[in-house]
Amino acid sequence: MRHMLFASAAVLAFAAASSAKAEEGMWTYDNFPIARANQTLGTNIDQAWLDRVRLSSVKFGGCSAGVISAEGLVMTNNHCVSSCVANLSTPQLQYNETGFTPKSREEELQCPGASAEILTDITDVTERVQKAGAGLDGQAYTQAREAEAGRIETENCGDDAKIRCQVVSLYRGGQFKLYKFRKYSDVRLAWAPEDRAATFGGDLDNFSFPRFAIDAAFIRLYEDGKPAATPTHFTWNPNRPTEGEPVFVTGNPGSTQRLLTQAQLMTIRDVVLPLDQLIASELRGRLIRYSEEGADQAFIAMDPLSGVENTYKRGRGRMAALIDPAFMDQLAGQETVFRRRVAESEQLSADVGDPWAVLADVQPIARELYAPMALLEGGTGMGTTSVAGGSPLFQWARAIVRGAQERAKPSDQRLAELADSRLPGVQSALFAARPTYPELEQVRLEWWLSKTREWLTVDSPYVHTLLGKESPEGLSARLIEGTKLADPAVRRALWEGGLPAVQASTDPLIQYVLAIDADARAVRAEWENRVQAPTDRASEQLSAARFAVFGDAVYPDATGTLRLTYGRVEGTDVPGQRIPAFTTFAGLWDRATGAEPFNVAPKLLAAKDRIDPNAVMNMAVSSDTIGGSSGSPAVNAKGEIIGANFDSTVLTQRNAYGYDRNVNRSVIVTTQAVTTALRDVYGMDHLIAELGADAPKAAPRQARR
Repeated sequence: MRHMLFASAAVLAFAAASSAKAEEGMWTYDNFPIARANQTLGTNIDQAWLDRVRLSSVKFGGCSAGVISAEGLVMTNNHCVSSCVANLSTPQLQYNETGFTPKSREEELQCPGASAEILTDITDVTERVQKAGAGLDGQAYTQAREAEAGRIETENCGDDAKIRCQVVSLYRGGQFKLYKFRKYSDVRLAWAPEDRAATFGGDLDNFSFPRFAIDAAFIRLYEDGKPAATPTHFTWNPNRPTEGEPVFVTGNPGSTQRLLTQAQLMTIRDVVLPLDQLIASELRGRLIRYSEEGADQAFIAMDPLSGVENTYKRGRGRMAALIDPAFMDQLAGQETVFRRRVAESEQLSADVGDPWAVLADVQPIARELYAPMALLEGGTGMGTTSVAGGSPLFQWARAIVRGAQERAKPSDQRLAELADSRLPGVQSALFAARPTYPELEQVRLEWWLSKTREWLTVDSPYVHTLLGKESPEGLSARLIEGTKLADPAVRRALWEGGLPAVQASTDPLIQYVLAIDADARAVRAEWENRVQAPTDRASEQLSAARFAVFGDAVYPDATGTLRLTYGRVEGTDVPGQRIPAFTTFAGLWDRATGAEPFNVAPKLLAAKDRIDPNAVMNMAVSSDTIGGSSGSPAVNAKGEIIGANFDSTVLTQRNAYGYDRNVNRSVIVTTQAVTTALRDVYGMDHLIAELGADAPKAAPRQARR
C-alpha cells in the first residue's frame, strides 16, 4: 500500500499517544492479529481455531450466541430471549415468573419472527462499491453506493431462503465486505430461567460488578421441522474458571464511534446524547407509571421498561466519558498524532485533502437536523435511542406503506432497506405473530408525539402535519383504538395487496402514515444530502489516510458484525471501580434481602441446599466489548465455551469512543453457573446430557465469597 514507509514509526507514536494495550480491538475474522494475541496471552491459536470459533458463533437478533451441541443447541443471554419469552407468555402464564423449562425437545416453542445466522464467508467488494459513488455528490452518492451493495447481495444470494448476504461498511467507508450467512428462520426456545434469576439486582446492579445473575438461556436452531445439524460447535466446559486465564469473546458488538473526529464527538456530546437521554428518561417514567396500574400492566411493561432502562444507563456512561477531560485529552492526542503523520507526506496530504475540515463544516448542519431526523425518521446511526414512531404498530404501518410505494420502483432506486435482497427480512418481521397491547401501544405513540411537539416546537410545520388540530393524547387513542394491524393476517394482506390495497385501506394508522410520510422522507433526503453523504465521503478519505499511515494494524469501528476480542479473567483496583474477578452463589445469598430487586428467584432459592456455594456465578474479563456483545461466547484457548458475556461496567461505556484497559471489564455468566442452574435448580437433565456435562458434581463445601 502507498505511504507504508510511515507505518512503523506511526504505529509506535499512535500507541504512545493512546496508551493502547495489547487487548484492545474488536477485530474482524479476516484481519485478526493471531501473533499479537498469542504473544500477549501465551496461547497458541491458529487459523483453524479461528475458523471453528467463527462457525460456532451465532448472530441472534441484536444479540450474539454460540452453538453448543451438534443438534442446533445455542446459548445466549436470558435478556436476549426476553421478547421471545414475552411473546410466548400471557398474563395467565408468565414464563418470566416461572422460567421456561421444557422436559423434551418436543416441548420447545418457536420464537415468533426470530432468526439466527452463522457467518460462512467474507469477500472484499470495496473497489466495486466505492466506484459506484465516484463523481457523485449528496443523496445521489449515497443511493448509488447503496444500490450497488444491493446488487452485490442479490447476485451472491439470489432467492435462497437459507442464505443471507450483507454488504458491510467497515472503517466508515474505507472497506466494504460481502458477508454471507447461513440463516435459520425457525428458532425455538429450549430453556430460560426465571427472570429474577437472570436479572437479580435489577436496574441498580445493571452495568456494574459484582453481579449475581444467571443471565443465560438456550435456543435451538431448526431446519425442515427438525433440529439443525451443527457439527461445528463449542465444547461445553462446566468447570470453575481460573483467575488470569486467557479468554476470547466472539460476538456482534453493535456500534462504536472510535474513528470519529473530535468535531464529531462534540456533536454527540452536545446534541445527540442530551436529546436521547431526556427523551428516554421520560419514556421510562411513563412506562413505570403504566406498570403501577396493576399486575397485568406490570407484566406488559416489563420487557420494554427493561430495555429503556438499559439504554438510558448506557447513555449515562457514555456522557460521563465525553465530559471526562483526561479521557477526551487522550482521544485528542490520538487525532493530533494521526494528523501530523498525514501532514508529513505531501503526496498523502494531496491525495486525501483535509477531511477533518470537511467533517467540522458538517457539524453545524448535523446539529440543526439531528432532532427532526431522529424524531421523524430515525436511523441516524449517531444516538442510543430509537425514537421515530415509538410504537411497533406504527413501525408496521410505515413498513407496509413504504414497502408498497418502493416495490413499485426498480430495486436500485428504492430506499436501501427495501431493496430486493433485504425484502425477506422485512417480510419476516412484518408477518410474525406477536402479541400487542393497545394500552402500551398508546403510551408509546403518545410519548413520541408529545416529545416531537416539544422538541420541534408547536410552530414547526412538521408538527402541524403530525398533529393537525388533535392532541398527542387524543390522536394516539384514536389511531390505536381503530387500527387492525395487530393481526398479522391484516398486515400480510396489505403487504401482498401492494399500493392499491394500501391506498384503499380504511385503517386509520395506515392512512395516518400515508399523510405524514412525505415529511419524514423529506427530512431523510436532507440528512442524506447535507450530512450523511459528505460525512461518508470524508470518512472514506480518512480511512485511506489511516490505512496509508497504520496499515492493517488498526481495527474498524463495531458495526453489528462478527468480531473477536480477547483478554484475561481479572478484576480491577481502580478508584471508582474496585471489583473482584469472581462472584459466587455464596455471595448471592449474602446480597439477597428478600425485597425487590434483591429477592432471589423462587426456584433458585428453593435449590439453595443443593448448590455448591463456591460455584462461580459471574466473572470479569478485560476483553473489548460494547452493546450488542450480549450473549457473546467466552471461549478459552482450547475453543471450549466457559461463559457468555451479558454486561459491562458503567465506566466501560466509554468503550464506545476508546478502549481503556484500566476500567474496561466485560461481565460474563459462567458455564459453571449455567450447569449448576440446569442440573440443581431446573431439572433440565436432557440438556445436561446433550452438553456432556452429566458428571456428578462435587459436594458443597464451606462457602468462599
